[in-house]
Amino acid sequence: MWIIIRKNIIGIVIILTSSSVLSHAKESATDRLNIFVQSIVTFKADVKKTIIDFQGRVVEESRGKFLFERPGKFRWDYWHPYTQQFIADGQKVWFYDIDLEQVTVSPQGATSANTPAILLSEKTQLDDGYMLTDISLENKPLRIKLVSRDAKSIFQIIILAFNSSSLQQMVIKDKFEQYTRLNFTKVSENIGITNDAFIFIPPEGIDVIGSYGL
Repeated sequence: MWIIIRKNIIGIVIILTSSSVLSHAKESATDRLNIFVQSIVTFKADVKKTIIDFQGRVVEESRGKFLFERPGKFRWDYWHPYTQQFIADGQKVWFYDIDLEQVTVSPQGATSANTPAILLSEKTQLDDGYMLTDISLENKPLRIKLVSRDAKSIFQIIILAFNSSSLQQMVIKDKFEQYTRLNFTKVSENIGITNDAFIFIPPEGIDVIGSYGL
């Protein structure tokens, strides 16, 4: 009887293990990207941004918080090394340099195309503008490589890495052979966001460059 029970237990373990392996095998970086684009409406995380030049030298490092709400709203708040805010409300993009006491405002369509935030905050199929390749390695985060179909695009190559729960990293190579690496931590998805998170009103006495029609 013990032999029968033992065989049954072994059989159950084999079935469960096989199911887990098959389930993981079916998941690809493309699947995770599609889920991220189609299912995630809001996203909040701490972010570390590193910019590396064409010679491999780190030319800038900054830390802050990143927030988006699809479609088309996002917010970067940097506190190191400079205190800056970069806010898109769906129609306009505001850049507030607190140290310089200066605000720059421009139409969102003209500005956000040059920021990684637009790629994350829009609810569009990325394969319309990029060729997708799964470059995941065994026992590593799922990674997908996006190569622009437009040779003139400012973002030529993008690599997204997903851990077991969410987006972990975004690496961008631009047309100037410069890399921007964004590492996301303390990620929260599909959370409630207050209505004023993407509203920016220039403080009194601050220089404003551009027309904002208030």
